[in-house]
Formats: sequence, structure tokens, C-alpha cells
Amino acid sequence: MKKGKDIKPHIGIFGKRNNGKSSFINMITGQDVAIVSDLAGTTTDPVKKSVEIFGVGPVIIVDTAGIDDVGELGMKRIAKTMAVINTIDLAVLLIADNSFDSFEKHLISEFNNLDIPYLIFHNKSDAFPLLAQTRKQIIEETSQKCYDINTITSSSLSFVTNLMREKIPASVYIKPALLEGIVKEKDVVLLITPIDSEAPEGRMILPQQMAIRDVLDHNCICITLRETELEDFMKMGVKPALAITDSQAFDFVSKIIPEEIPLTGFSIVFARMKSNFDKYLEGTPHLAKLKDGEKVLILESCTHHVSCEDIGRFKLPNWITKFTGKEIEFDVIAGLDSLKNDITDYAMIIQCGGCVVTRKQLNNRLKPAIDAGIPVSNYGMAIAFMNGIFERAVMPFVSTKS
Repeated sequence: MKKGKDIKPHIGIFGKRNNGKSSFINMITGQDVAIVSDLAGTTTDPVKKSVEIFGVGPVIIVDTAGIDDVGELGMKRIAKTMAVINTIDLAVLLIADNSFDSFEKHLISEFNNLDIPYLIFHNKSDAFPLLAQTRKQIIEETSQKCYDINTITSSSLSFVTNLMREKIPASVYIKPALLEGIVKEKDVVLLITPIDSEAPEGRMILPQQMAIRDVLDHNCICITLRETELEDFMKMGVKPALAITDSQAFDFVSKIIPEEIPLTGFSIVFARMKSNFDKYLEGTPHLAKLKDGEKVLILESCTHHVSCEDIGRFKLPNWITKFTGKEIEFDVIAGLDSLKNDITDYAMIIQCGGCVVTRKQLNNRLKPAIDAGIPVSNYGMAIAFMNGIFERAVMPFVSTKS
């Protein structure tokens, strides 16, 4: 399963073969984490490494294959390199030998399309100084400066890390609180956490762990229990300020928690924190408009062992089929893998909570669908809608916006 550490800022290193990408990574990390060779094409597939960069902090560095690779295998490597762009918060483009052409321009076009900040460095400048005409071309075509560096020595280190620190969006270091503006100090927050076969043995799933910590960080009183003990708890006369449940238990829980107590789901909490919540609100009701033969794409952000209780691959498709009464086709994509079909093949997209990916990764994942006008929803919001409690489940967050 993908680890929570991947929520750190992602920095992608791009450029042609033998432009010094691996040397650049070793320079900024102060470690030999990437293989350096004079042989072009040493780096094949993108490689992720969790590191601490002095002056920048903990990040995920992504080393990519050369964008000028050749042959059938080379084309596959380039495709994987381009796919990395969807996952990063900052791009570093290395050029060398005063070569700035269609390869670099295509990359920059993709950076701009996804609103990804980037830096351009001319490597090996001691041997091949950046010519004035190349510098002028880059400025005219990108409105960006190109900086001279030499990754063989450490002389460029502080200069590079200072630029990276300035360029990384401040928002990626902000750890938004799940319940910011929803609860206040001393509130009782009830977390209802069913335990099924998808839960790791002896542990809570990540969204539940993060919710517990967030409740405590807000100086609230956190009560955590399984749905099987919910009725017993409610008989104690304690009135929670907010109840959060696993979305799969919405039908059961909503009948026990009184209407006057705000109720939502873990997945919806994450949707509000991590993605385009307004687009989810707008797109979720499209579930009632699905037609026979249409396709629905389900996006999981992590990869895991699949069981018959898997929500994305079994439960959600079954619930949608039952709710709509239509013959719907379903595709499931795990992790951040590329789509097998064109996004316009789908009538609707349903995304998981995204607890193990960055906000940038989740938004870039949904951007093609939103740009194409395809309705998008979230696991929790879709389940709430099909259980007839959509307005109730999103109310705590909608009311804070007004």
C-alpha cells in the first residue's frame, strides 16, 4: 500500500538523457541516491526517493528518464516521465550544451497546463557556458530565467536550494485541518469506525487515524466506537457536536443519530480538505441521471490487496447499479496510473477520499474530467446521495462557506 509519507511535496527532475539529472539529485540531497553514468539512458523508469533537503525540508524527489529517449522502449519511458508531471508540486528542468528545443518546450507546456511551478537550470556550465542567445530564447519563450549550475561540485548547492525553497508553493507545506471551522474547543466529536476485512490487522485505517489526531488538535473530546456500539452510546445522553462515520455505514448510522446532530463521513471530510469540493457538490447528483450502457470511472488513490469487501471494485459498482437500475460499465484505476481510455468515454468519475496523495496530485487527477465537463464525485458523497442523506452529509461544510 502507498505510504502516508508520499503526502510530502513532490519535486520532479526532468531533462534530456545525460543532462545530469542524477548528479543534480545527488548534489541537492548530499547522498548518492541516484546512479550517475556517462551512458545516456541510465535512468529508465521514474524513481521516487524520500529525502531531506537542507533549507527546503522533507520532500519526495522523482528522478525521471530522458525526454529524448529513442526506440519503442524509449517511447514507453518518455510516457512514464510525462505521467509524473501530474504528481509533482515543483518541476526542475535541466538543459545542457545550450540545447533548448521541442523536447523542453513540450515539457514546459505540460507544466503550464497543470499550473506547476518550475525552474530551468543550464547544467555543466563550466564546460559549456550558457550563450546569450540561448538565454534570450528561454526568457522570450517561457518568461523564466535560466540559471547556470554545475552539479559535479557543491558550489551550486545553496544557490539551487534557495531557489527551490522560493519556488515551491507555500500551500504544499500547510497542513490543513480536517475540521477547521467545523468544531470548537471542548466539543464532543463522535467517530464511528466500522472494522471490515479492508482494515489493517490491529490498526486503524489512515483516514480514521488522521481524524482522531485532528479532533485532539482542536482540543475536542474524541469518542471513537464501532457502529455496533452506537445505540448503546446514544442511550448515555451525550450529545455530540459532530458525528463522522465510514461512508459504508451511512444507512445504518443515519437512522440512529438524531437529525439535529450534524453527520458526515470520513471520505467527505477529506474531499473538503483535499479537492474541488464545489465540483463534487455539483457532480454527485448526476448519479440519478446515469443511463444504460454508460461508463463510470472509479479512481482509487492507493493500491492494496483486493477482497470481496473492496469498496471501489465491488461495493460501489453494486450500489450504483442497484440505485440506478441501469446497466452501467465500470472501470477502476488504482494509484496514480494512467487512464486506459479517453476521459470523454466516461459519463461520470468517482474519486476516493485521497488520504495518501497530495492535494496537487488529486486535483490533477480530476482536472481532465472537470475540463471536459464530466461530473465528478467522491466515494462518501456518492454513497450519501444513494442513501438519501446527501444534503445532511455535506451540510456541516456547506454552512461554513455561507
